[in-house]
Amino acid sequence: MLFGLLFAAAIAGSTAVRAQYNKEYFFWMGRTCMMNNDYQEAIRTLNTLLRFDDEAFEGYFLRGIAKYNLDDLVGAEADFSTAIRLNPVYTQAYTYRAITRSRLGNYDDALQDFREAIDLRPDLPGPYYSRGVTRLLNQQFDEAIDDFDKFIRQETKVADAYICRGLSYLHLKDTVRAYDNFSTAIRTNRENPNGYNRRGDLYFRQGRYAEAEADFDKAVACDSSYLLSFFNRALLYNATQRPMQALADFDRVIRLDSTSSLTYFNRAMLRTQIGDYNRALDDYDKVALYSPGNVLVYYNRAGVHAQLGDIERAIDDYSEAIRLYPDFANAYIYRGRLRALMRDREGARSDQRTAQQKIAAYRERLSDSTYSIYADTTQRFDRLLSFDTKIAGSGFDRAAAAGGAREEMRLLPLFKFTLMRPDTAPAGGHYTLRRVEDFRTRIGNPLLVLSCRESDLRADSLLALDKSYAELIRRGDDAWPRLFERAVTQSLVKQYTNSVSTYTAAIEQLPTNPFLYLNRSTTRAEMIDFISSIDNSYQRITIDSDPANRLNNASKRTYSYDEAIADLNKAVKLFPDFAHAYYNRANLRALSGNLPEAYDDYTRAIELNPSFAEAYYNRGVVQIFMKDTRKGALDISKAGELGIEEAYEVLKRHARSGN
Repeated sequence: MLFGLLFAAAIAGSTAVRAQYNKEYFFWMGRTCMMNNDYQEAIRTLNTLLRFDDEAFEGYFLRGIAKYNLDDLVGAEADFSTAIRLNPVYTQAYTYRAITRSRLGNYDDALQDFREAIDLRPDLPGPYYSRGVTRLLNQQFDEAIDDFDKFIRQETKVADAYICRGLSYLHLKDTVRAYDNFSTAIRTNRENPNGYNRRGDLYFRQGRYAEAEADFDKAVACDSSYLLSFFNRALLYNATQRPMQALADFDRVIRLDSTSSLTYFNRAMLRTQIGDYNRALDDYDKVALYSPGNVLVYYNRAGVHAQLGDIERAIDDYSEAIRLYPDFANAYIYRGRLRALMRDREGARSDQRTAQQKIAAYRERLSDSTYSIYADTTQRFDRLLSFDTKIAGSGFDRAAAAGGAREEMRLLPLFKFTLMRPDTAPAGGHYTLRRVEDFRTRIGNPLLVLSCRESDLRADSLLALDKSYAELIRRGDDAWPRLFERAVTQSLVKQYTNSVSTYTAAIEQLPTNPFLYLNRSTTRAEMIDFISSIDNSYQRITIDSDPANRLNNASKRTYSYDEAIADLNKAVKLFPDFAHAYYNRANLRALSGNLPEAYDDYTRAIELNPSFAEAYYNRGVVQIFMKDTRKGALDISKAGELGIEEAYEVLKRHARSGN
């Protein structure tokens, strides 16, 4: 990658500090360690240098590069900032801080740093390429092309530049120029599989299957361990009615990555299509194991059970899909048909009535793109999915998906006012807020607690409570406390849309209550998680060492937590000392990919409540994702001390992995 080339040039071009001999020695040793890719030793050596001379801006710069290569992005940004403070005209420090900020998703500040670097040295090609990648990721395609043009005028032998420029043209719907750039990338480096994969994918999308196949074959020949080539070719084989060859390529992908849920999912669908139902079930079982919160796993597996005549298991899977997402009209329709086969006429009629009610409700919302997908209950969910998608479980699981090998570390969930049996409700520890207790007293419900745990009330009990609150409201008891209680039960039975509406009605009566905003925010976030589990049910892979792979070619619906975060902003404004609001906002920022901001909110929550175990745990997870593993492990250790049992399991895995 170009970063490596720029890094080598930066190391070679650095001048030794003009200081005593021992300072020059440590500076030279630090550079030597970095040239040998021994970044941790380089950091230790440079730490010694900086203890001798805390004004050695090049020492901070080199340590920032070492941290970057260890994926300590926050630490790298801090070191580059110190280098710039000590030497405000240090072009390379601006460039590398910009690259780091781009990796952190802070595109605005990254682009400002690139402007500074280019103003200082407009003759250097590297900043144009890196700024082009940032603009590509930031959807500024015309500007990205302009930057790649400037880079290519000086550097004509970097294949990645042509690939990124081709992607920019592709997003502007200029497939001719995209093709030309991908082809130039191939001519520039005929041993790089990425160029063939990009051009092959373009051919594939255009229906030019023979040319796509030739490119995927070439990509496989270039690198037989590059699983994307086999995956893409499997999709092509499927599209050209060669299921056995597609299965063979999916088998190769699984041999290369035995935990690829997406590949198991695709292979299950393909096996279903050719009638290999038993092995399809095996694959769906693996996906259910890896992604137990994914509603489509159960929905699709139910169809396979039905094909095999196992109606009871099919009904169980449709029921699980409905439990995960009660507004899924398709699941009611098919479960109703199976119940009719089992002579459960009342159950069948109930499912059909519910399905029609859902369909009618969705059609009323056709102007809202979030819901319009559900108006068509004939939609199929059995198409194969491309590699730039990733099966997602709940939203809180998705935060871990960016962590690769760290997928087992998940954020603890959001806090909300919920209903629990008094004998099982968690104790408040040493942290209580009079305002929270006054609110609970005002509601007057002994089951109401502020917790991040699942309610332990039975489903039938929750439904009975919801029905009783609805009846009280119908009779005229519609003040905000009753509306709040109804909204809580609606959320607990996963009637998210109705719950948000009821919270909104309560807020209209009492717009100064922060707890109403807290719960509406949580419900909105949970609704997004379940909707995303239906609509594509996948998430783009967002962490990739190659910037050219970090932008999704396909146009996809995106899900935003902005409304949920806005509710928490309001809660914080109304109650600045409410630690749980900062904690929840940190979770949603982490899910949105804004890890530094999430870290700051967890820190604020801990400042307000020094015994906030969940905040320590989640801050530790976030720090580990930002590659600050030592501080992350310390936070998770603190969470264990405060009673989070999951902490010690994570620390054990952390120690075994050697991270």
